[in-house]
Amino acid sequence: MPEIRRPQLVEATMSVIDEVGLSNASVALISRKAGVSPGIINHYFGGKHGLLEETMRTVLRQLSATSIEHLRAVDSNDVTARIKAIVAANFDGYQVDSKVTKTWLAFWAQSMHDGDLHRLQRVNERRLLSHLRYELKQVLPAEQALFVAQGIAALIDGIWLRGALNPKGVCPEKAQQIISDYLEKQLASHSN
Repeated sequence: MPEIRRPQLVEATMSVIDEVGLSNASVALISRKAGVSPGIINHYFGGKHGLLEETMRTVLRQLSATSIEHLRAVDSNDVTARIKAIVAANFDGYQVDSKVTKTWLAFWAQSMHDGDLHRLQRVNERRLLSHLRYELKQVLPAEQALFVAQGIAALIDGIWLRGALNPKGVCPEKAQQIISDYLEKQLASHSN
């Protein structure tokens, strides 16, 4: 697959999912939106399923790169700032774009019924928990670090879901404020 086409097809996939939903996002519609032949999608991705998987891999790579960028911008010894950087990456501009949030929702729903997509979702989930736990274990016992990491992950997913279903979308500032409040209360209760 020529590298120039891959981003074009990923973008077209997200746009079509945004416009008509996953169930109505046919190879024909996606190929028309991308300005390519449906045969290209079938040849390189094996159809809609493979293209959805590649689209989510692209979104996840972007999330990973954004997380690294946010983490590099904060002191490696400031646990609170590092947790907030991880949270901020999850609510970064690209990740809260309407077509990306709808693609996430389609992916989450489909991953319950598809082994390949489910594995991709599990990798993403484990990565988030691992990053959060690593930081939290600097200041909390392992069991408490896991508990707080799970709480933060649940808040990220819950706020994401509510925002994705809201016509106004996800409000990154409000999301970060809610999660920061939770984090600060968890850290304060442990230090008392």
